[in-house]
Amino acid sequence: MIDDYIRDRQLNLMRIAGRKVGEGRGGERAIAVFNPYTEKQIGTVPKATLEEVREAFDIAHACQPKLTRYERAAILNKAAALIQARLDEVARLITAEAGLCIKDAIYEAGRVSDVLLFGANEVLKDDGQIFSCDLTHHGKKRKVFTHRSPLLGVITAITPFNHPMNQVAHKVVPSIATNNRMVLKPSEKVPFSAILFADILYEAGLPPEMLSVVTGDPREIADELITNAKVDLITFTGGVSIGKYIASKAGYRRVVLELGGNDPIIVMEDADIDEASTLAVQGSYKNSGQRCTAVKRMLVHEAVAGRFTEQVVEKTRAWKWGDPMDKANDMGTVIDEAAARFFEARAGEAMAQGARLLVGNQRKGALYSPTVLDNVSPEMLVAKEETFGPVSPIIRFSNIDEAIRISNGTAYGLSSSVCTNRLDYITRFVSELHVGSVNVREVPGYRLELTPFGGIKDSGLGYKEGVQEAIKSFTNLKTYSLPWQ
Repeated sequence: MIDDYIRDRQLNLMRIAGRKVGEGRGGERAIAVFNPYTEKQIGTVPKATLEEVREAFDIAHACQPKLTRYERAAILNKAAALIQARLDEVARLITAEAGLCIKDAIYEAGRVSDVLLFGANEVLKDDGQIFSCDLTHHGKKRKVFTHRSPLLGVITAITPFNHPMNQVAHKVVPSIATNNRMVLKPSEKVPFSAILFADILYEAGLPPEMLSVVTGDPREIADELITNAKVDLITFTGGVSIGKYIASKAGYRRVVLELGGNDPIIVMEDADIDEASTLAVQGSYKNSGQRCTAVKRMLVHEAVAGRFTEQVVEKTRAWKWGDPMDKANDMGTVIDEAAARFFEARAGEAMAQGARLLVGNQRKGALYSPTVLDNVSPEMLVAKEETFGPVSPIIRFSNIDEAIRISNGTAYGLSSSVCTNRLDYITRFVSELHVGSVNVREVPGYRLELTPFGGIKDSGLGYKEGVQEAIKSFTNLKTYSLPWQ
C-alpha cells in the first residue's frame, strides 16, 4: 500500500540539508496529504516554521560546492539509473498524491530520468566562448574568453502540483549541474514526490547541503522564500497571480516565472482531420488536462468543423477515466474535488451563455470527465481564461486572419499547435502567433526536456526553462581577456 510505502521510508519529513526535520510534531504543525481518488489521508508533512526556513538558507549559503564536472555528471547519471530501476514505485507515489492515471505517472517518471540524463550531458560540455579582438582597425592582439560560474547566493525554487516530480527535476537538476545551492518548496498538495526525488539524489551522492526541501503553508513561509537576504534567484512554476506577486516582492533579484497558458490547437481547412482530432483529444486530456501546455481551445476552420467535431466527440467518448491505479484508464482525477467543481461550474456557465455540451461534464468527487463544448465564442470565460482541466471548447473561424486574432486574443502566450500542410500558413503562424512555441502537427506541449521552454505575456517574462536555458539563468557569465599573438 502507498501509505505503508510513505510511512516505512519516513517520507513524511522534510529535508533540510538532507536531515529529516519535523519528527514528533503535533497535528497543528503538520499538513495532511490526501489521495484525490480515495479521499484517504496518505501521510503528513511538517508545516515549516520561519526559523526552519531561515536555517535552510543559512546552511545552503554557507556551502560552497566544489564538485568537478565529472562528479556532478556521475551524481545525475546515477540518479537517472535509480529512477529507471524504481519506475513503477515512483509512478505509484505520483498517482497516489496527484490522482494522475498510472499511465501518465509512468510517463512522468520517465521524463524525470530524461531531465537527469540531459543535465549530466550538459555538465560535460564546455560552457565558454572565445572572441578574437583583432577584428577591426583599432583591435588588439588579445582574446576574450567567457565562462559560467555559480550564483553567489541561494536559489529558491517553488513548484506546482500538476507534475509532482518532473517540475521539481527541472529546477533541481540545473542547480546541481551548475554547482549551485537550492531551497525547494514543493506544492503542499503533492510533497512526497519531491522528497523522494531529493532522497534519490542524496543516495546518488549529492552533498545534502546543496538541496533542502521545505514543506509548509505558503501563507506563513512564502515571503521568506522570496525575500531572504541570501536568495539570488527565484524560479517559480505556477499560477499567474502568485507569479506576479513574487515579481512584486522579489526586489533586486533574478526571477524566472513559468506561469499559465491558454494554448490553442488551430485546425486549418487542409488539415488531416483524423490526425488533428487525435492530437486535440490527447492534448486536452493527458495529465487530466492539468498542464500549462494542454489544449485549452480548439480553433477549427468552419469548412472542416463538422467532421473535426464528430471525431473529437467519438475519441473523447473512448477516453477511459476513473480509478487512476487502473492501468486500463487513460485519465484519473484532477487534483481535488474543489478543482472538479470549478470545471463543472465553468462548463455550466458556458452552456448558460449558448455553448452546447456534446459529451462529458460528469463529476464524482475529484473525478471529472473529459468534456467537449461546441458553439463556444472567444469571449466566454471557458475560452478566454485558463481552464486548467479536461474541458475542450470548440471555436469556429473562417480564415487564417481570424484564427490568429482569436489565438492572440487572451492574456496568455505560452504554446500552440497548428494542423496544416501549407507552408504559407505555417510561416504566418510562426511569425504572428504571440506565444513561446509553435508546434506543427503536434500537441502544444511537445518538447524535449533539454530544449528551451517558456512563454510571454501572462505566461512568463520571456525567460526560458529546459535544461540548457535554466543552466544559463542559474549562472553568472564572466569574461576575461589575455594577450594573444
